[in-house]
Amino acid sequence: MTSNIEWNRRKFIAGAGALGVIGLLPMQASAQGLGLGSLLGKATDSALDQLAQPGAFYGDKDVRIGLPIIGKKRGGLLGSVLNAGQKLGVLDGVTRKINDAAGFAAGQAKPIFRDAINNLSFNDAPGIVSKNDGGTRYLRTSSNDTLHAKLTPLVDSALEEIGVYGEFESLSSKHSFISAAGLNRESINKSVTDQGLDGIFSYIATEERTFRKNPLGNIGGALGDLLGS
Repeated sequence: MTSNIEWNRRKFIAGAGALGVIGLLPMQASAQGLGLGSLLGKATDSALDQLAQPGAFYGDKDVRIGLPIIGKKRGGLLGSVLNAGQKLGVLDGVTRKINDAAGFAAGQAKPIFRDAINNLSFNDAPGIVSKNDGGTRYLRTSSNDTLHAKLTPLVDSALEEIGVYGEFESLSSKHSFISAAGLNRESINKSVTDQGLDGIFSYIATEERTFRKNPLGNIGGALGDLLGS
């Protein structure tokens, strides 16, 4: 047991060297006390703030949410059918509304991500510090299912409020290819949540890398915690 703790401590100190703080870490500090929660919290808050801006999801092709696809998020026969409908102009408005719904959910998601970050332990620290997107990877591997489950009702409410469900029902009654796709509330919600979470993690990783490049500027508070100052 003691040897495992010592190994984790050595790995953490080695990773901390990448931030230029090797040898300066308080030995008794927890992961939160080391400032990792602060760093990751700032990255997630910044990412969510950006994606919550009107048109942010739709305006970025790298994270833009495509039409709901059962089984596969962006491909397959169903995807071809729905994309054909979009090219005809039938579904363009729905696509924009879906992305708006994801942005609305992102704006409400800070407490969910903060809860996941608060579960950081000292044993998580080595992997987080040693990679420039280590915090994002930690969240994705440790909390993805929980985050998905908690985001689902937010996305559901947003899709309802923005009118996505109602528009699909209306279009389905007018166009056979939509009704034949077999889309329902649950499948639409899951597809949007899946793709929205992918986009959120992509932005968090970018923000985390940015903060790490300028620790004395952007995350001065977190680095102060890390050094115990």
